[in-house]
Amino acid sequence: MHSRHFGLYLFLAAIVAAIVAAILWLAKPEAITVVIEKVEKGLVRDTVANTRAGTVKACRRAGISSSAGGQIASLPVREGDLVKAGQVLMELWNEDQQAQYALARSEHRAAIARANQVCVLAEVAKREAQRLEKLQLKNLSSEEAVDRADGQARAQRASCDAAHASAEVSADKLEVIQAALSLTRLIAPFNGIVAEVNGEIGEFVTPSPVGIPTPPAIDLMDISCLYVSAPIDEVDAPRIRINMPTMISLDAFADQLFEGKVRRIAPYVLEEEKQARTVDVEVDFLCQEDCTAMLPGYSADVEIILDQRKDVLRIPTEAILEGNKVLLVGPDRILQSRVIETGISNWEWTEITQGLSVDDEIVISVEREGVEAGIKITPDSKSNQQG
Repeated sequence: MHSRHFGLYLFLAAIVAAIVAAILWLAKPEAITVVIEKVEKGLVRDTVANTRAGTVKACRRAGISSSAGGQIASLPVREGDLVKAGQVLMELWNEDQQAQYALARSEHRAAIARANQVCVLAEVAKREAQRLEKLQLKNLSSEEAVDRADGQARAQRASCDAAHASAEVSADKLEVIQAALSLTRLIAPFNGIVAEVNGEIGEFVTPSPVGIPTPPAIDLMDISCLYVSAPIDEVDAPRIRINMPTMISLDAFADQLFEGKVRRIAPYVLEEEKQARTVDVEVDFLCQEDCTAMLPGYSADVEIILDQRKDVLRIPTEAILEGNKVLLVGPDRILQSRVIETGISNWEWTEITQGLSVDDEIVISVEREGVEAGIKITPDSKSNQQG
């Protein structure tokens, strides 16, 4: 009787154990899928980047306006034209000044001719006085005649000097009229491309009033040399130096990076309402040939390289949690929390100085729900598991 009861108890206990095991198995959490990556060696850079989009600018750009008012008489260039230094870009009506210039030039030529004539007479009078002085030594000429000839020679010499001075005055007058005439012409100060023309033939232009900016008559740019101007946070600015290497990216060339170097750091901080204070940094393109398809005004981002180390242990920066921790894939795909020590870093990579080894596997997708130490994981198809 007792053995029969004992067997029944064992049977019931086995059923209960099976039920408990089934419940525990059903209640067991499923493995979470995460992106993992093996720790590797490579290049790590310490960089700073602009806080807002930078702008591609021309090394030389001139907004050219007339300093004199008048009617546009000639406009030999159009927007997009390539021009040479010294080429006329716009000319105002100036026929009256051209007539004055022609008259002054003729007067100058006449003044030079008169000066030459008077100076020739002065030379003749001088030789005549010298001849009479020689004759006086032989008692063949009177003292009175010699004095008279000497006076005439000196008077002619003075007339010669006065004629030359008058010619110089006419030359100066010619330059004054020429300067006034030049105010009616806009001349290209350098080789470039005409970016904008404000005006048409027959329209009147007036000089800009003092303190009131107005659009230039001609906007000229030298696009053979381009650079990027970008705002850098004031906190990062003290670490930047002239000639530091940079990487430049442009929205218009999404798949291409351009090498550059810092050319200028503004000596002041910009204050803009409701925005962080920044310092403008200018960056040259190292290979200007790469800029042939670029246009001033393109948006650009710069990443200034403060330091870089090759062949060091590194992990993606996004894998680092608060407190300098990472989630390490342990035995049986169970995640472990690991404290690490880091070196230089940027938005992409961080140098690891202690806490990890080559080929350790860490979780990259730490932002996924439920990802924490102690859970079991399954590698995502995006995982990088080399070797």
